[in-house]
Amino acid sequence: MQNAEKILKKHHLRITQFRVDVVNIFHKANHAMSANDIEKYLENPDRITLYRTIKSFEEKGIIHKAIDGTNTPKFALCDDHCDVHDHHDSHVHFHCENCENTFCLDEVIVPSITVPKHLKANHTSMIVNGLCDKCH
Repeated sequence: MQNAEKILKKHHLRITQFRVDVVNIFHKANHAMSANDIEKYLENPDRITLYRTIKSFEEKGIIHKAIDGTNTPKFALCDDHCDVHDHHDSHVHFHCENCENTFCLDEVIVPSITVPKHLKANHTSMIVNGLCDKCH
């Protein structure tokens, strides 16, 4: 995994202390995080700046949405090979029913789904619910 400055530079984003801090928070977390989760690790966070940072990180391929079946958007660091044009986030997400954490299962690929010809699928996600190793 690359350090924060290299990630920002690779994705053509200006290096600011706030962005570096947010990337480092994602690095330290072993699970997907919501904006509220990230705020807890920031000193005097500005919500508007945080939401703009999350949006730009997602657009540039630094993070991806971790769909977990809850109504809270969560995000996780993308694979090192993701960029603005190509996200490699078609993996399964595991949602712990006890601690509410969501984990990327990068090695488990979402199977290809064929929909009827009159429909057009844009994205497929798969969620596995259960208990993480800390909760069972």
